[in-house]
Amino acid sequence: MFQHNKVISSFSVNDIEKAKAFYNGTLGIDISENMGMITLLTEGGGKVFVYPKPNHEPATFTVLNFPVDDVEKTVDALTAMGIMFEQYDFGEMKTNEKGIMRGNGPEIAWFKDPAGNILSVVKGM
Repeated sequence: MFQHNKVISSFSVNDIEKAKAFYNGTLGIDISENMGMITLLTEGGGKVFVYPKPNHEPATFTVLNFPVDDVEKTVDALTAMGIMFEQYDFGEMKTNEKGIMRGNGPEIAWFKDPAGNILSVVKGM
């Protein structure tokens, strides 16, 4: 039924202006604005809606993954821009000093947007 449809995702933030500055200004993602929310415009025509929610609570799971060729290089570049990476030590899910997990699935590192939502950079995919 849905095999020919594009998938659209969405998540909330507590401050749409901070989200706009972060996603467009810091991460360099093209955005559009409409009816008080922003749309992240991704390669291939994908769209992610980011909407304001007064009683927003950050997601406790990864809401958005950014595939990259080199996770360590990307982590270094984002760290230089002031982005802090999460540190995890949950059994086999353990990150190194830079916040990168290797050897248990794809190489991946997690960080948060200004609203506290969890994002990642992940090898390939």
